Amino acid sequence: MKKELKSRTKKFAIDCWKLCKEVPKTREFNAFVNQLIRSSSSVGANYRAAQRAKSTADFINKLKIVEEEVDESIYWLEILEEVSDVNESELKRLIKEGKELLAITVASINTAKRNRNS
Repeated sequence: MKKELKSRTKKFAIDCWKLCKEVPKTREFNAFVNQLIRSSSSVGANYRAAQRAKSTADFINKLKIVEEEVDESIYWLEILEEVSDVNESELKRLIKEGKELLAITVASINTAKRNRNS
């Protein structure tokens, strides 16, 4: 599962980057694109950091960052979906993948909290 999530979070960042290459280069879109690239790449980077956590508390804290960053990525993807006509099917797929990654992350946080408290 860890290896699968490691590659899924990396693929999510790369796929968001590829989508961003298709977005028109304007001042307005550039703000959204920059935010999406930053947050989507942070998902995988922070997931990897969580795998090297020093304690359960550290693991939970790092996963909370993953949760925030994937949620932010979904937000920027939803904004692009509403304001652009860039590859609609890819936008929908990335939003779905982001929501799946978010659900997995939240479940992992909850499991880690339960295990810490037992």
